[in-house]
Amino acid sequence: MSNLDQTTNMLKELTDANGIPGNEKEARDVMRENISPYADEITTDHLGSLIAKKTGKAGGPKIMITGHLDEIGFMITQIDDKGFLKFQTVGGWWSQVMLAQRVNIMTKKGNIVGVIGSKPPHILPAEQRKKAVEIKDMFIDIGASSKEEAENFGVTPGDSVVPICDFTVMNNEKLMMAKAWDNRIGCAIAIEVMKRLQNEEHANEVYGVGAVQEEVGLRGAKTASNKITPDIGFAVDVGIAGDTPGVTENDAKAEIGKGPQILVFDRSMVSHKGLRDFVTETADKHNIPYQFDAMSGGATDAGSIHLSGEGVPSLAITVPTRYIHTHAAILHYDDFEHAVQLFVEIVKGLDEEKVKSITFDV
Repeated sequence: MSNLDQTTNMLKELTDANGIPGNEKEARDVMRENISPYADEITTDHLGSLIAKKTGKAGGPKIMITGHLDEIGFMITQIDDKGFLKFQTVGGWWSQVMLAQRVNIMTKKGNIVGVIGSKPPHILPAEQRKKAVEIKDMFIDIGASSKEEAENFGVTPGDSVVPICDFTVMNNEKLMMAKAWDNRIGCAIAIEVMKRLQNEEHANEVYGVGAVQEEVGLRGAKTASNKITPDIGFAVDVGIAGDTPGVTENDAKAEIGKGPQILVFDRSMVSHKGLRDFVTETADKHNIPYQFDAMSGGATDAGSIHLSGEGVPSLAITVPTRYIHTHAAILHYDDFEHAVQLFVEIVKGLDEEKVKSITFDV
């Protein structure tokens, strides 16, 4: 694994950064710091999506490679008289993965650690113990004894809340566990692609994007696309790994370590056939492993990109990841590396003639 120490440090910085939809500044600052050495120009749209431009050939096709900066989390909605915090989910959560998990509340005075709590099972009726606790019945305990004390800690309704899970390289050193792989891995891929294009000839203008507010409706990708007006669009996100106990091939087929996933269909988009064929042909030509996937219940930023302007041929390429939308997810370094290699070859192959053939052969 080349440059593992430097690259791993980038992955740690990105995933340890905190940023839920609408409050992505920490993650954006980390992405800006890591991508700026390889970009000709860095701007943002008015929602806060980061847009880094790298020109291979001025006036060439605009290729947009988009990860999203936000992670799923919570927002404080009220403080009760005893100092417990009520909250709203921001992004999709499954209640069973939430209880007893540690969180950071991002207050005006700094981060405060809390834990998500509910009634103890010992005092619940037997039938109720068998049921999942509803999110509306949960709260966050920060150790405050009153509303006034919580307010003195700096807590205010509207404060962001993020999961706690430090970036960890596992005993199998190619496996990495962290919060926010969804979707700092997409941001990391955009950064690394820009880095590797430093010494490559290509005939286009590449835009590495860290979009905001993906988890609440693919919002930042929409505004960023309107600013860029790309000719070709890619969303880079996490996909579902199906290689854990209890998951059948009918549920999810992808395995971590077997290559990035090419998403043929999701809830937001039918993938563009011409672009999809070009990507798979490129991967085959350069012996880069990949897997196909379809996701009827999820969406990516490609859903917004492809509907911008007069329409943009778009595709989502994802990294298979275990335990997405929880505090701790796991993915494989080789899938990150192969995704980067694939995007570098894609960019090199997308000259004006190829883009025209993809765009108009529909």
